[in-house]
Amino acid sequence: MREVVAVSERVQETPSTVTLRFAYPDEARPGQFVMLWIPGDDEIPMSLSYVGRSKGVTVKVMGSTSRHIQSLAPGAQIGVRGPYGNAFDLAPRRVLVVAGGSGAAVLAPAAEAAARVGSEVTAALGATTGSELLFEARFRQMGARVELATDDGSIGARGFVTGVSDSLLASTIFDAVWTCGPEVMMDKVIRSARRAGVPAYGSVERVMKCALGMCDACALGPYHVCVDGPVFPGDALTPLPEFGRFKREPSGRVVPH
Repeated sequence: MREVVAVSERVQETPSTVTLRFAYPDEARPGQFVMLWIPGDDEIPMSLSYVGRSKGVTVKVMGSTSRHIQSLAPGAQIGVRGPYGNAFDLAPRRVLVVAGGSGAAVLAPAAEAAARVGSEVTAALGATTGSELLFEARFRQMGARVELATDDGSIGARGFVTGVSDSLLASTIFDAVWTCGPEVMMDKVIRSARRAGVPAYGSVERVMKCALGMCDACALGPYHVCVDGPVFPGDALTPLPEFGRFKREPSGRVVPH
């Protein structure tokens, strides 16, 4: 059942990323997503970047609908249904979070929840350039150790965040790795974690239309991301021929990543 709510706050997080906050009473767990509807436009899946009573979605421009969402001001009406999908297991005591770009929006609430129950959190955050690093201050505020990487070297290590996560896995003991970002990045992180003997879990982002496992739009091998995920054990993802290699367009056509 969709509920229409008002945007209560709009925050420009980076030059390309905006967070919208809104009051929505349904309980949500870190890692779950909602279907967000903009009257007169479309309905799209959005991971929750805040999961309390005042929830939030953090939107990076990917097309006309996400651009429309970014333009909304406080007081604008949006439709929300959900939350859907599974969540991160908060049992591990030493967690490495590896985020590529807007993947930090998915991982931040999970890291906060882990920190609240006493887990040690290390965050490896990557972006194309320093101004696009998402939620660095938020991770530091929760008490996480934060390591940074940018493609252009403007902040932190120069290069991909996978180089930082590889170094951390080689030098530090972890009970779990949580990752979200481009699938090619996640595939590398999961394989690196496996070599280090650490269980890894990836939050997968795919086109979702119904969020009920009926339309087949988010099919990934034998899974539907909307009901079987979006959080998957790494060992379930890496054997899939399409993971990190192919994706489905909204039409259902399979194309290379």
